[in-house]
Amino acid sequence: MTTTPLQRALRKAPDRAIAGQARPEQEFFCFRAGELRLGVPSENVLEVIRTGLLTPLPRTPSFLLGVTGHRGEVLPVMDLLRFLGKGESRVGPRTRLFIGTSGNYRVGVVADAVLGLRRVAVADILPPPLGGDAAAEHLLGVAEGASHQDAVAFLNFAKLLQSARQRAVVR
Repeated sequence: MTTTPLQRALRKAPDRAIAGQARPEQEFFCFRAGELRLGVPSENVLEVIRTGLLTPLPRTPSFLLGVTGHRGEVLPVMDLLRFLGKGESRVGPRTRLFIGTSGNYRVGVVADAVLGLRRVAVADILPPPLGGDAAAEHLLGVAEGASHQDAVAFLNFAKLLQSARQRAVVR
């Protein structure tokens, strides 16, 4: 019985399941907020939508821009730059919201640009910088890219939402 070139190539190719176990990866939803390139574990992102009508709420922290309706649900909209103390987002017609979730909580997060999904080997995620500002406490780590501009900081989204809720309740 003769084998085709495709069958021979498949026999020589490494098994993806085995390769995945040897070097586990994690998938992140990457976006840009201001000058920051950030990533959130993809399991924390439900979808990306256009920014709709935002209704501001009185007496809320400055990082809560208001609420918006989405699929019959009222979602708080969060400005990540204000929350991290890195400036403030400008909401315009090209601005997107990603619907982030952790446990029972859902929030819309302002993203200036969506960069897509990125798979990173867990071993390649560098620890967050020591002695950094308050934003460093919400980081899982950092992944370098081909250039300095391609580096992405990965957020611990569950911890970030928990901190946001605590700040909103303390007010």
